[in-house]
Amino acid sequence: MATACAARSAVALPLASVAATTASSSTAAPSVAIPRSFDGLNKSFGARLATRSTSAFCKPVTGVSLSQSARRFVVSASKEAPLVGNVAPDFEAEAVFDQEFVKIKLSEYIGKKYVVLFFYPLDFTFVCPTEITAFSDKHAEFEKLNTEVIGVSTDSVFSHLAWIQTDRKAGGLGDLNYPLVSDLTKKISKDFGVLIPDQGIALRGLFIIDKEGVIQHATINNLAIGRSVEETLRTLQAVQYVQENPDEVCPAGWKPGEKTMKPDSKLSKEYFAAI
Repeated sequence: MATACAARSAVALPLASVAATTASSSTAAPSVAIPRSFDGLNKSFGARLATRSTSAFCKPVTGVSLSQSARRFVVSASKEAPLVGNVAPDFEAEAVFDQEFVKIKLSEYIGKKYVVLFFYPLDFTFVCPTEITAFSDKHAEFEKLNTEVIGVSTDSVFSHLAWIQTDRKAGGLGDLNYPLVSDLTKKISKDFGVLIPDQGIALRGLFIIDKEGVIQHATINNLAIGRSVEETLRTLQAVQYVQENPDEVCPAGWKPGEKTMKPDSKLSKEYFAAI
């Protein structure tokens, strides 16, 4: 509770400064540059993606054979079960990308890309910019893996924009290579199980979603603990490997090029004999 309260008080001053700047005269500090796309916030981030039906995203996968299920790594779980192995909750929301306001719809990526979706508590805080900029700096490596990165917090798009327009040396983000989504209604955070209801902010949840829209990996850190982009990349590579090689599994710490094992009581001994 103390950590979250500290985060709230920390964000109050910068956001208040943004509001004060906007209301002040032209002689005051520079105001936030609002992009032309503000009118209606209707520009779609997914416009560069081919049009695709999204109905499959809203329904659980049923009627698949065992071999199909193995390849898609979908489990049949109850509502109380973890999100991993189930279709990710779809959402459409406003975001900031390339200093423009855009629309993000998660289901647009089905059949096209993997998605690394990560949540963070608040803009203008402390641990958050280290994670957000680290993902941006490694974005080219995610692109090589046919993966889009999307960041989410319960802040507004105006707060996101102000933070992006703040220099990194001043605690800002600078330009990012991926979008930051605004979850003002808290619905996205709630659907992904990371919302702290009495504080209205999200824990540090991270989800790897495959091209079928199924969540293959999830981690949730408490507010004070940052995440590793390198470990996210490693896990993503492992997810893609086992989906391309459904008769193999990846042991602890596996990296591309290292030995995998067969999920069989006899065949697995080949792996243990070799290490």
